[in-house]
Amino acid sequence: MKDAVGNMELKNERFADFLLAQNQSWQLSANNYRGLKSVEEREFLIEGCKIRVQFNPERMRSSAAKVDSSSIAARKCFLCNENRPAEQKSLDLSNGFLLLVNPFPIFSRHFTIPSKEHTPQLLIHSLRPLFEIARNMVVYTLFYNGPECGASAPDHLHFQAGENGFMPIESEFEVMKLKDETLLFRSDNLRIWAFDGYLRKMISFETSDLEQGVKAIENLCARFSEIQPEKAEPMMNLLCYFRDGKWVIHLFPRRLHRPWQFFEEGDRRLLISPASVDFGGVFITPRREDFDKITASDIEDIFQQVSLGDDEFLKLKMSITNYKLQITN
Repeated sequence: MKDAVGNMELKNERFADFLLAQNQSWQLSANNYRGLKSVEEREFLIEGCKIRVQFNPERMRSSAAKVDSSSIAARKCFLCNENRPAEQKSLDLSNGFLLLVNPFPIFSRHFTIPSKEHTPQLLIHSLRPLFEIARNMVVYTLFYNGPECGASAPDHLHFQAGENGFMPIESEFEVMKLKDETLLFRSDNLRIWAFDGYLRKMISFETSDLEQGVKAIENLCARFSEIQPEKAEPMMNLLCYFRDGKWVIHLFPRRLHRPWQFFEEGDRRLLISPASVDFGGVFITPRREDFDKITASDIEDIFQQVSLGDDEFLKLKMSITNYKLQITN
């Protein structure tokens, strides 16, 4: 066990050293990480849930990214080796993915983890490497933005990672999971909770068994696809981290990419395009005016718009109950 812990520490030191080396050789990245020191935040407590709002102007290109098919076709993929800046180096994660420093950070250590192959952003065939990478990056939380849920490169499969403890959800979950009524499934190595009173809809998994965890999420995604059959992948965001020998996965089912406020003009506009970090409890505002004027009511309304509806979420909860019956019979 000591050797395993030591290996994990060495791996995470390697990632930190890689970030340091990139910031020494890549001016754009170095400037933007220094800029995090001046990022401003506001905090709201809404129905017992903490939401931090961050003013981060460097995130404009992500928040306002055009992700329609014609816009994607008209630009080169910035995650492919041949199109990345010469200064942007990579680490091979040995499971079909690379580690890149994200030059437009939200976290003080922010990485992008693209597939080596140019393949569409789809979660279902990449769950196993997601679990493996999370286990090897134990001081980081990995996140996945669906192709219509905040991914600025929906044409190239990728995850992102930032240091543990940054998003309020990580500590809030430890309290929320103690409520018996939220626990829908329990076995020796797997637990599944469903939360519909957490400002946004959320289904959480905790497992010590990689195969069981992958199978449970695959089952849920299959049922979710029946609710949104017109989608190549049902709309969702996901957070994943490995702690105390267990994976924790938070899946946020959605029905909308961007709220109406995103498309308004003048004073009515809020240029906010929620993705995994926002669902984790940190709203990113790239414009000063949005940071200054956003209210708790705005946050509640945005979550209400983009989260899955009550009836559809009930169907997902029932699918977890049915999964329990399948396992026990």
